[in-house]
Amino acid sequence: MKIFNKLFSTFFGVGFCPKAPGTAASAVAVVAYWLAVHFLPWPWYILFLLGLFFLGRAASSAYAAELGEEDPRRVVIDEALGQFLALFLVPVRWLPMLLAFGFFRFFDIIKPYPIRRLEKFPGGWGIMADDAAAGLVSAALVHILLLWI
Repeated sequence: MKIFNKLFSTFFGVGFCPKAPGTAASAVAVVAYWLAVHFLPWPWYILFLLGLFFLGRAASSAYAAELGEEDPRRVVIDEALGQFLALFLVPVRWLPMLLAFGFFRFFDIIKPYPIRRLEKFPGGWGIMADDAAAGLVSAALVHILLLWI
């Protein structure tokens, strides 16, 4: 189980990227969306997101406890989840996907109110919740912009 927790919470090793592991995880999520994930019908995509959230919560909580840290830098499954949320129903074209990437990275790094407060939840809940919120806000903004373009 320790190996699964480490592998899943680091988004299959992306979290070991020496520079900007969260951004790397977001970029890998965009590529995964472009290559395969966008093919999922939206009900399956929602199940995929729920699975990422709950497995990510459990794995990141266990791995963070093993490392003795609250929110280790190498735990990036939360960034992957947030990015996949930001991409929900986004057309598979570079401009919309780059908008989703940019908005998500902005909200994940800046963490405006109330997103920052979600980090205070205990264990894996706090690790996952703030990125999920950043992803939802990003998705809303991308879809609003796409209506205008």
